[in-house]
Amino acid sequence: MRPTDDTVLIPGAEPFSHRGSDVGVLLCHGFTGSPRSMRPWADHLAAAGLSVELPLLPGHGTVWTDMALTTSDDWYAEVERALLDLSSRCSEVFVMGLSMGGALSLRLAQEHPDLVRGAVLVNPSLAIEDPRLPVIAPFRGLVARLLPFTPGVESDIAKDDVGRGEGGYDRVPTAAAATLPKLWRAVQEGMSGLRAPILAYRSPQDHVVGPRSLRMLAKRAVNTRLTIHLLHDSYHVATLDHDAADIFDGSLAFVRAHARSGEGADR
Repeated sequence: MRPTDDTVLIPGAEPFSHRGSDVGVLLCHGFTGSPRSMRPWADHLAAAGLSVELPLLPGHGTVWTDMALTTSDDWYAEVERALLDLSSRCSEVFVMGLSMGGALSLRLAQEHPDLVRGAVLVNPSLAIEDPRLPVIAPFRGLVARLLPFTPGVESDIAKDDVGRGEGGYDRVPTAAAATLPKLWRAVQEGMSGLRAPILAYRSPQDHVVGPRSLRMLAKRAVNTRLTIHLLHDSYHVATLDHDAADIFDGSLAFVRAHARSGEGADR
């Protein structure tokens, strides 16, 4: 989403872009979240010399009623646009995502194996946690009118000095949530086709996404190298939590290890 002049954004929810080296990184934020949850990560990678893109997904970063008008197809289209733009300027690109942003990152790797060099996932949301979603998906219009939103789980962070949190919504638009199973299903069906290496981080104390997603990825992504690290001192939004530095440093090391140039960033 490229906000217009009259769009009122949540403070810190602005998209971020940095032109650096010939190696690029696309960061994808999560469902009902905003770039604020990813900005310290983006700054870290940019400071290391990488080219970085952190888009704002359609319907996010403003008010929850805006998001109710969007779907998972809209969110994927935005990150795909950002990937193609970044790839036009960089010789190789890595994708990184938090929560639903992890699903979007994997979908990009599946759809564009020639462009995505590797993926880093933080508490990725890849499977259904709420059994109601598949039931209501075919009736999303009707359900949205009867129950337009449910309570959100914004800023699941163990650290108590994060300030304004991740810049997300405290309400979940039912109509938008009902489109998530379509994205998850596509990612799940394409897991065996993944070829790019994957580095994944998992918080055992995650109050939003359970362990099923990474278990499924480990079982089905049989044709690539998957490395999983546990984050024992963080909750779901680990990019703003106690283990954030480990994620930032680990992802940078991952880029340097897998970039074809052997550099990836200034050392």
